[in-house]
Amino acid sequence: MTRLIAAVFFIFSLAAGTAYTQPLPTNAAGVTMGHWHLNVRDVEASKKIFIAMGGKAVKAGAAEVVEFPGVVIRFMNPGVTPPTAGTVGSVINHVGFMVKDVQGSMAKWKAAGVPVVPGNNGRLDQAYVNMPDGLRIEILEDKTQAMPIRNEHVHFSLTEAEIPKMQAWYAKTFGGKAYMRNNAPVVDIPGVQLRFAKADKAQVPTKGHILDHIGFDVKDHPAFVQKITAEGIKLDEPPRKVPNGSTITYITDPWGTRIEIIERAPVGPVVQQ
Repeated sequence: MTRLIAAVFFIFSLAAGTAYTQPLPTNAAGVTMGHWHLNVRDVEASKKIFIAMGGKAVKAGAAEVVEFPGVVIRFMNPGVTPPTAGTVGSVINHVGFMVKDVQGSMAKWKAAGVPVVPGNNGRLDQAYVNMPDGLRIEILEDKTQAMPIRNEHVHFSLTEAEIPKMQAWYAKTFGGKAYMRNNAPVVDIPGVQLRFAKADKAQVPTKGHILDHIGFDVKDHPAFVQKITAEGIKLDEPPRKVPNGSTITYITDPWGTRIEIIERAPVGPVVQQ
């Protein structure tokens, strides 16, 4: 799975050149990983960190986003209420990138002012970036991947009894592949692996936190909405078209994760930094 994702990302990056890197092709359910939507106090400071980590600033209508292979980083509009808390303590404990060389990346990022710290228990193939507003990003290593960095996982935190329910829900709702990886449950969706970890108590919803919601791209918004509503999932709001041409709606999973469902309009060229 990891090598296949890396190979596909490499092909897409060659095809795209300096233009916006399109997400991976959708799965049979018409879904691929889309974005993280962050509620930060200082957009420019956050963008600077992501760009130092290897992201590209891209125009998305009137807004600027930062894109990595596999995920787009979006920011809440100026004036939105500042984040109530970081990711730790919410149902999404952290997100993860995969790099080709953890130690080399750490050295480069530290020199650029990225708040990166070593991994757990002296691991040399792991690190963490702790963003100023509390977004926790795990950094893992795959020396075989073609690109320096790519999106890798979203790590949920919930009580043990709820883990198989959440795994099954994401597999069914988004057409993901559910299985055990290193004795831990996961769901693979193009562009991301969803992981599930045990917490001592139920975690709080994501809305209002630094990572307000995650987004999945769909190739046919009306068809996907029809599918999930037929399965009993309630929309948080009616589908609507936003100024940049994308069609969106929101749902919230049974554990409090806010999720944007988006048929994304094309994003513009890379912004020169």
